[in-house]
Amino acid sequence: MMLRLLPLLTGLLPLVAMFGALWIGIAHEVLPSCVPFIDGCVSISATGRKPPGSFLFRAIMLPQAALLALVWYYHVLWLRSLNPHLRRSTSAAILTSGLIGALALVVYVTYLGTQEPLYEFMRRSGIYFGFLGLALAQMTAAVSLYRFSGISRRWRLRPLASTMLGICVATFGLGILTTILKAIYENDAVIENSIEWTVSVLMQCYFLVMFLAWRRTGFAASVNTTPG
Repeated sequence: MMLRLLPLLTGLLPLVAMFGALWIGIAHEVLPSCVPFIDGCVSISATGRKPPGSFLFRAIMLPQAALLALVWYYHVLWLRSLNPHLRRSTSAAILTSGLIGALALVVYVTYLGTQEPLYEFMRRSGIYFGFLGLALAQMTAAVSLYRFSGISRRWRLRPLASTMLGICVATFGLGILTTILKAIYENDAVIENSIEWTVSVLMQCYFLVMFLAWRRTGFAASVNTTPG
């Protein structure tokens, strides 16, 4: 029963970290009072750099990496239980991408707020590989579930699979839009911040839909031993 809550926790905790740190920063006047989705006045990283909100951000985001690794491991097992014919390459792609995203998150949080060129490089690498790993894992898993729900006629899963796939398409679309807008407008930091917040929230909503999918199929895990 507790394992079924993994996607729910994975989706909600980063939202608490992001918006909690932002609210604390605004309350202590170390961050500007604004709506980052619209104004693009502050990045997500800024909420994790400015104390005291940074303490909440780090306290949540480091354990979040472990949750990500677990949720992708069990999601692959869940997909295999639904579709025993799921290709090993697909399972490996989901798990590998998910683990890369989890490890990149650890690197990002570890070097967050550092100013040395090498540390700044590590932080930015953590951001890019974190987003890329998570996006690839989500897209591969969503496509697999969408195809299976149609072939097997599991129509109860079809709307959830479509929603997950739609989130992935929106995420990749916003990434392309960011590149185009940054090439056109000079104040690209505002655009990047605004889209970064939107993409991050969308990615967390993916896990909330995953939770509904697990729940709809009666997800359960057990431990077995052999006498000897």
